[in-house]
Amino acid sequence: MRTTFLLFLFIVSSMGFGQNNMILKTDNGRRVLLKADYTWEYIDTEKPLANKSCDLPEGFVEPELNQKIQAQLKKGRATIDDVKQKVAKDNNCDVSEVILMSFTEQKVKAVYHFCANGIKVTYKRTGYSIIKGTKLF
Repeated sequence: MRTTFLLFLFIVSSMGFGQNNMILKTDNGRRVLLKADYTWEYIDTEKPLANKSCDLPEGFVEPELNQKIQAQLKKGRATIDDVKQKVAKDNNCDVSEVILMSFTEQKVKAVYHFCANGIKVTYKRTGYSIIKGTKLF
């Protein structure tokens, strides 16, 4: 009797969770309503504007990189131009919209802070590998 009751309770609760509509946010910031009948629709009628949060001063000039290190990175396609191309591709913008704000660079590793299309992003380079930096905490 007890197992039958627990089985019945499990089935009823799983059916209850399966019938709810869900609201999700896409990568580009739009909200989507996922309905229980396997259909969906946008909640926001317009795409949200990019948050222009870089706040760069008027006439900002990108910092200069060490030319010796950049020359060594040229053979592995990991120069600042290559990093900017990757940032532009990842953020769906033009290379001219990617601005280097600050950096920490050594021969074997580097951390670059960019303003890409109005959004602050961080990329890391280890050797010739370029990855997007993430915050753990």
